[in-house]
Amino acid sequence: MNIVDSSGWLEYFSGGANSGQFALPLQDPESLVVPVITIYEVFKVVLRESGENEAFQAVAAMQKGTVVDLSTSIAMKAAKLSLQHSLPMPDGIILATAQASECVIWTQDSDFEHLPDVRYFPKTKGGSTSS
Repeated sequence: MNIVDSSGWLEYFSGGANSGQFALPLQDPESLVVPVITIYEVFKVVLRESGENEAFQAVAAMQKGTVVDLSTSIAMKAAKLSLQHSLPMPDGIILATAQASECVIWTQDSDFEHLPDVRYFPKTKGGSTSS
């Protein structure tokens, strides 16, 4: 199972230099888990940069995977992981969701770089915008 974090989705949608790195998990929706926080982050950035129609299209693509809502248990685990690894709230939620669903995280977010079960691809110049 795989989770592509917001940076990976945005890179893929924008056709950025690392977009090919995220094609493998994104083109296999049966093994794709989508934390609801990534929908928030991607919708926000695409809405700001490209408009409402494109933002809704991005969410429709994301919903082809299994969307996981933020439960109490994931929220509590995310808080612990955020403190343990000095992660921002969204990254803690993504990590907790990944652990609960036994997923590999695919990302270009350096906050995840040294964590286990992470496929990290450093951002290149001209890469996607963050949330």
